[in-house]
Amino acid sequence: MTPPGAATNADLVQIDLTPRKPTAKPAWLKAKAPMGETFHSLKKMARELNLHTVCESAHCPNIGECWNQKAATFMMLGNLCTRRCGFCAVPKGKPEPIDQDEPRRVAYAVAQLGLAHAVITSVNRDDDNLGAAQAFVRVIEEIRLQSPGTRVEVLTPDFQGVDEALRLVVAARPEILNHNIETVPRLYRVAKSGGRYERSLEFLRRAKELAAGMFQDRDGDQIVTKTGIIVGMGEEMHELLAVFRDLADRRVDILTIGQYLRPSRDHLPMTRYYTPEEFAFLKHEALQMGFKHVESGPLVRSSYHAQEQSEATGLA
Repeated sequence: MTPPGAATNADLVQIDLTPRKPTAKPAWLKAKAPMGETFHSLKKMARELNLHTVCESAHCPNIGECWNQKAATFMMLGNLCTRRCGFCAVPKGKPEPIDQDEPRRVAYAVAQLGLAHAVITSVNRDDDNLGAAQAFVRVIEEIRLQSPGTRVEVLTPDFQGVDEALRLVVAARPEILNHNIETVPRLYRVAKSGGRYERSLEFLRRAKELAAGMFQDRDGDQIVTKTGIIVGMGEEMHELLAVFRDLADRRVDILTIGQYLRPSRDHLPMTRYYTPEEFAFLKHEALQMGFKHVESGPLVRSSYHAQEQSEATGLA
């Protein structure tokens, strides 16, 4: 007889202890495993120069393809980010003091690789926004010194909206200034810790404004701006299109759209895989809004085929 108040079998929550099989990735998300002589040579050089790459730190699925083509995105200002974005695999924590010699070593690696297009990014350094901006200025100057003719693309943080930091980077005149919007406004609180949607939009708008004032005697567009977004974190299609319109209104030139892949159980869950047809739809809609170039696909990341992106615009 069941004692009064005791739970019956029907009341108990049934826990399935059967081992779960991981969901197989769609065929269009399969990337080649990193290997080959060029891949290992680049990895060795990065270790010897004490440099970090976002390719490794952010677990980029394209590392094998890109490194074998001598395309790598160097990540400055250490390997510890001051923010804890829910989608990002870059380690978080209290960073070391800024390494003042790092820009020279990055430029040396760019020169040794003979890169026609160099992509330089960094962790967030909310502890020293001006110092972070000055590091970007120095790496642009060093690349111009050590590897003349190399096109420079910088992918920067928002510098917490500090206008002088953005002004310093724009004045150094990288060929492309990239700052990723990452996701839709509704998801900023959980996905982009420390970020603000309106602040990122203002960053991209202000970059154009500053460049126009600084280089008004030059021909053509004053600076190429670029941004990226990842999909599959719970956003809706109409929210993505609204973000595209906001970016187009800020005259952003290049847009990248890629699939979110959850780095670990400690990161935001992925809600779904977008199909190649949906990526094609997003590209079509964005181009209709006026972007000069849109790179859209499951494996697309901000610096994936960066050289081809810049050349496709005819701007950089």
